[in-house]
Amino acid sequence: MAARVRSAVRAGLRGLCLAAVGLAGSITLFVLSVLSIVFVLLGVGALTTPWVLGLVRHWANWRRVVAAEWCGVRIPATYRPFPDDLRGGIVGQLERCRLMLGDPATWRDLRWLLVDMTAGFVTAVLPAGLVFYPLEGYAIAAGLWRVFTDGTHVGYWYGFVPISGQGTALLAALLATALLVTGLFTAPALLRVHFLLTRSVLAPADGELAERVRVLTETRRDAVDTSAAELRRIERDLHDGAQARLVAMGMDLGTVEALIEKDPARAKELLAQARQSSADALTELRDLVRGIHPPVLAERGLGDAVRALALRLPVATEVDVEPAGRADAPVESAAYFAVSEALTNAVKHAGADRIWVDIAHGDGMLRVSVTDNGRGGAVIGAGGGLSGIERRLGTFDGVLAVSSPAGGPTMVTMEIPCVLS
Repeated sequence: MAARVRSAVRAGLRGLCLAAVGLAGSITLFVLSVLSIVFVLLGVGALTTPWVLGLVRHWANWRRVVAAEWCGVRIPATYRPFPDDLRGGIVGQLERCRLMLGDPATWRDLRWLLVDMTAGFVTAVLPAGLVFYPLEGYAIAAGLWRVFTDGTHVGYWYGFVPISGQGTALLAALLATALLVTGLFTAPALLRVHFLLTRSVLAPADGELAERVRVLTETRRDAVDTSAAELRRIERDLHDGAQARLVAMGMDLGTVEALIEKDPARAKELLAQARQSSADALTELRDLVRGIHPPVLAERGLGDAVRALALRLPVATEVDVEPAGRADAPVESAAYFAVSEALTNAVKHAGADRIWVDIAHGDGMLRVSVTDNGRGGAVIGAGGGLSGIERRLGTFDGVLAVSSPAGGPTMVTMEIPCVLS
């Protein structure tokens, strides 16, 4: 019973938070979005619309994160990625506006804002009402009724009970008990209904299969392009790094062979130089191998690989891994490099002094969250590292959600469908 009470109170508090914050946020963003889109006809809106719609996506992604963490409701984000060669300046902003307005997910977001400020508000406040409204009924029965009535006239209504004296105050307490019992058994389920309603609006419905095929086609093309770019990088690093050092080392050894009898001191100096070149070449080869597929990832799995990665960061990083098995090697590799990119972003751009990484598996999903206490303001779709993470995860039908209000903290949540061995 204690666990049921804690679950109901937690659901009530969360519902109250969603009702208050959600109503204000959804109304504000909907009004700003409508005004900005209308002003596109005047030319001004083309510059403000990408920024406003970016805030809407950020708001929707925060709700996706909350839905997954609080009630286990997974809401996929199906935004079309921006091209990597999108230009900056006014021309790039106009193109970004066109792409965002042509994305069906944008219009689902705007439709969801309408639902969230109406039906979403009701479904969020209902569990809070069932859990906390009974407190008023008990207060009335304890003597608060005297504040509202003189004992002969109805001075207040508690629900559908008119309060006119101690007798009706006791009826209010009886009604409060019925509401409280109902809330204890239904509040968590009602909160889940709120997120199911959110998913029904945000998730693609008609043409979902076509949208899925389109996303998979794009992610496959991105994967091919990424693989080709990675291959070119490896070839360039080998040619400019290790290969050049090995060639230089061979030339030094040839010179040593010619000078070993004539000028032993010079030969000794060249041998030391060749030894240093071999050490540098070995270091570069190890770094190259680590960039392709870290040995610790292959040998000990994702958790230990991320811990080893965290040790090399200049920011205090805490890694929490739930005990689990091993995912397939491609999935572990994708998750590792996605976490690496997220950590790099946190170190370079967030100004954080502490980072937390949580890795868990449940319901057929590998879930990784990277949280930092930096300045916030991270947005998916700006063509930076988060876009690269989204494309990498999309290859495995994974999703990325980012919660990053101005001032922080930033939480990057990644999910990849997989089974563990």
